[in-house]
Amino acid sequence: MSNRKKFYIGGEWVDPSTDATLDVVNPATEQSIGVVAMGTQQDVDKAVAAAVEAFEFYSQTTREERVELLQNIIACYQKRIDEVASTISEEMGAPMGLAKVAQAPAGLGHFMTTLRILQDYDFEESFGSTRVIKEPAGVCGFITPWNWPINQIACKVAPALAAGCTMVLKPSEVAPFNAIAFAEILDEAGVPAGVFNLVNGDGPTVGVAIASHPDVDMVSFTGSTRAGIEVAKNAAPTVKRVAQELGGKSANIILDDSDFNKAVSRDVFQMCTNSGQSCNAPTRMLVPVSRMDEAAQIARAAAENVKVGDPDDPSTTIGPVVSEVQYERIQNLIEKGIEEGAKLETGGLGRPDGINAGFYVKPTVFSHVTNDMTIAQQEIFGPVLSLIGYEDDEDAVRIANDTIYGLSGYVSGGDPERARNIARRIRTGNVHLNGATVNNRAPFGGYKQSGNGREWGLYGFEEFLEVKAIMGYDG
Repeated sequence: MSNRKKFYIGGEWVDPSTDATLDVVNPATEQSIGVVAMGTQQDVDKAVAAAVEAFEFYSQTTREERVELLQNIIACYQKRIDEVASTISEEMGAPMGLAKVAQAPAGLGHFMTTLRILQDYDFEESFGSTRVIKEPAGVCGFITPWNWPINQIACKVAPALAAGCTMVLKPSEVAPFNAIAFAEILDEAGVPAGVFNLVNGDGPTVGVAIASHPDVDMVSFTGSTRAGIEVAKNAAPTVKRVAQELGGKSANIILDDSDFNKAVSRDVFQMCTNSGQSCNAPTRMLVPVSRMDEAAQIARAAAENVKVGDPDDPSTTIGPVVSEVQYERIQNLIEKGIEEGAKLETGGLGRPDGINAGFYVKPTVFSHVTNDMTIAQQEIFGPVLSLIGYEDDEDAVRIANDTIYGLSGYVSGGDPERARNIARRIRTGNVHLNGATVNNRAPFGGYKQSGNGREWGLYGFEEFLEVKAIMGYDG
């Protein structure tokens, strides 16, 4: 990959406005794997200008032209999917198994889903003599994270391209190389010049420049709630559309008629996947107070079966967390859990035994947690589980909803109707029943401080459309 010190603007790989670079660190080794250029307001201005110019013609392309473009992107992506997987593993620490079966394919999946939607979507409808037309939203600014990097890029870029929008992307500077590969894929696929632009950099510089730019019509952000608030503030003066997918502290209600061995073990593993670095991870496990010790024993055994190690080792379950900053934050929150009186069942402070380098965290289980504790309220973004007791179904729903977040939820139980009724009462954008996995045709997004708007599938596609009514059109 020869374009790490360049930006993709106006269909070309161009030199940045300054020589500033940032080391990209492999979290498994703590060693630099290369540098990435760091952009400025000037680079963003250039990219936005290219997107504005391209919007004039790209917004007028036909459905058939955009269908062909998505098909080309899918074909080019498939050729480089192994490279994408290895890049993600190296820069953010995902085990190669996860990178190959989930991380890299997730991006491809969003393009394939969006293609099917575009082929059948009705962009116009009539109400009497009035014609309602759905048009591209305009120039879009994308700010994406490092935890599921190409998933979050593709679930924005694919529907925006399908809708007829143009865009400027700022990926995470912590894991930027997969985005450069993605830009190369789009270039090879024939995305017209200026339709997609890439500027690397940090949030306070490039992110702010994108969110506040007067010629950006919409900004879509994925990241922490704290950063999302800043994006919204920067976007507000120009009254642009803002779509956000933010943090989470998802409750996982294990009902008393569940198969505890199955549900608790399964969901401990689910919580640890991607080293716990998923905004929808089931990090608060709610169990009947009377069965707390039983659940803790099962959870402890499950966590101790999670193998932490080298991402290149096929036997590894989870790799490191992404950076020293994240590692220290997780350590501080584990220490806070101990200080506040939660019972440490397994894991805890420091690296796993036998590991002396890399940002590796012990899979950690706390039991007898109360929902007012820091570890029950703050998003930890690491493999740390809080077991919280509840008295009855009403109490479980109350605890589940007692959070500033509302991204996802989980319910397991033997009576499907009881589990469904509880799912309806949880104030979140997603709920998983009895271990059901995500569906990229379903909407993904949150209530409360977990964000606004929706991504994935039809709902994500429609985020990139404006609605126009033309009265007398069919008169």
